[in-house]
Amino acid sequence: MSLVELIAQADERGLAASGLACLDRCVPLLGGDDEALRPLWANLASGGDPAEWGELLEQVRGKLGVAEVVDDTDIEDEAALLARRMLAAAPAVRSAAEARIWADACSVASLQIHRLLDPAEDDTASAEAPTEALDSVRESGAPGASRPVGMSPLVAAELRRQVSVLELLAGHGAGGLRRALEVSTEGRRVLRAVVSRRARTRG
Repeated sequence: MSLVELIAQADERGLAASGLACLDRCVPLLGGDDEALRPLWANLASGGDPAEWGELLEQVRGKLGVAEVVDDTDIEDEAALLARRMLAAAPAVRSAAEARIWADACSVASLQIHRLLDPAEDDTASAEAPTEALDSVRESGAPGASRPVGMSPLVAAELRRQVSVLELLAGHGAGGLRRALEVSTEGRRVLRAVVSRRARTRG
């Protein structure tokens, strides 16, 4: 099943977890630590109160210095800007309709972030129409052991993680959250290493 199909069929918890996982993997671009989004993850677990989501979200935004509306003018780094927009766009209410829009947007943004940061990416591939290329990737079947032609390693790994999170929530509900968080943590460690290496190269 493709990533687009998984998002279309996911329930409210699965959608919120999907968007949150994408954002969690990109926390290094926001200067946050590994626990930055933990209150939101806890809210998705069994016993979490959906009514508290909005308040927790505001606390996370405050901690990471991201307002609900992002001012694009003072942010030169495109990957960091995309990450900030993901957090700024998070819905204040945990509803399936709003979570689906957010999950879909986060999926595209996170893939784009990984495309921008991948040092192994062929700059000639999809350079003219990256958004259309990513849409095609999301509509294709879930990637297997082999990387699809033209897809950079970092993007392929992110696609696999997005699919895994949605499949875990679809198959296990709240019981799949722990494994989904582990998948996201693995991706965050990878991206943190990439961001650190890029900073050293630029420095």
